[in-house]
Amino acid sequence: MALSGQQRDQTERRVRAAIDRLLAGQIPPGGACDVKTLAREAGISRASLYRTWGHLKDEFEKRRAAAWAAGRQPDPREARIARLRDLNQRITSKLARTHTELTQLKERHQLLLSVLAAKDDEIQRLRRELSTSATALDQRQGTNSEASFPCPAADATPQ
Repeated sequence: MALSGQQRDQTERRVRAAIDRLLAGQIPPGGACDVKTLAREAGISRASLYRTWGHLKDEFEKRRAAAWAAGRQPDPREARIARLRDLNQRITSKLARTHTELTQLKERHQLLLSVLAAKDDEIQRLRRELSTSATALDQRQGTNSEASFPCPAADATPQ
């Protein structure tokens, strides 16, 4: 069934009015700023919008893209999705940086533990050397290490 000129004009006005409403941010409940909602708001089928009113569909998509490029987002859901995607990307990047930093800190911790263990081993070795040197020195002097350092409790005689 062919449309009369008046019906075509009326339908075109409805589609243009729906375009203006959607791009102004007047999104109906359960709808979005998309072709499907445009057809529903204009009162025509989506197939008809694609076949008969394709030039208006293209105009809608161009104006919607221009609004996006200008920083306006007519559909609050899409704006929220874009914000959440951006937030997700920033958090993911921060998590990756934190993971890298944690890995570096763990490696540094292991290195420092190794250095600390080596220093402890060196201290133990030096103590043994000192003890061995003191014993050898005492033996060369002919004294024993206990006599070199008298203990006051040992010298006291009980009465």
